[in-house]
Amino acid sequence: MRTKNYWMVAVLLLAVLLSGCAGTAFAQTGSSGEPINRTLTVNGSGKVYLTPDIAYVTIGVHTEGENAAEAVEANNQQAQKVSDALIAQGIADKDIQTTNFSIYPQQEYDDQGKPTGKIRYIVDNSVFVTVRDVNKVGAVLDAAVKAGANSINGVQFDVADKTAALSDARKAAVADARTKAEELASAAGVELDEVQTISEFTSGGPTPMYDLRAAAPVAQEAASVPVQPGQMLLTVDVNIVFTLR
Repeated sequence: MRTKNYWMVAVLLLAVLLSGCAGTAFAQTGSSGEPINRTLTVNGSGKVYLTPDIAYVTIGVHTEGENAAEAVEANNQQAQKVSDALIAQGIADKDIQTTNFSIYPQQEYDDQGKPTGKIRYIVDNSVFVTVRDVNKVGAVLDAAVKAGANSINGVQFDVADKTAALSDARKAAVADARTKAEELASAAGVELDEVQTISEFTSGGPTPMYDLRAAAPVAQEAASVPVQPGQMLLTVDVNIVFTLR
């Protein structure tokens, strides 16, 4: 009988021990049975200011005429003069790219808004110009207008090579995120462990200057205004997920 009682006691003790182990395992893994993965998610930002060293501008010639062939011929002659003026300013052929050539009829109307039956033909020829010396942008615009350009728009400044600036901005963004994460972890009484994921978002591109779409006399006056490229802001934002000890 005693032997039987001893076995019963032993079985009860073993059950209690197993129950305690199971409770410990449950506390570490959670209700799903999977290990609890504690994380901290932060955002960081890095900013770099750049001085533009290149500019882009769209320069066009707009002509009208009652005869399509004559309107095109007038536009061709005027556009060629503009192209010659750009080359004289040191713009390479590869940096002058035709982006639009269009011709379309337009109905004429009288003072009362009624069709006159006459048709005028509208011709537009635009080139996208890369100016690799930002100090010459004003002179290039002035020369183009004097040669016959009567449509200038989309002037933008940029930096030809942003590789080094992007690298600096990324490092600054990651450092900013880590600083925030360390402050939060310290305040919460936990410690940072490994980086789990990193996502990057970059912003900053060509900066618009001004838009000139006017007749030649007005454009000439505007083109004489000194051009200031200013500065560009390049921003890199990161999202980092840290695991916690």
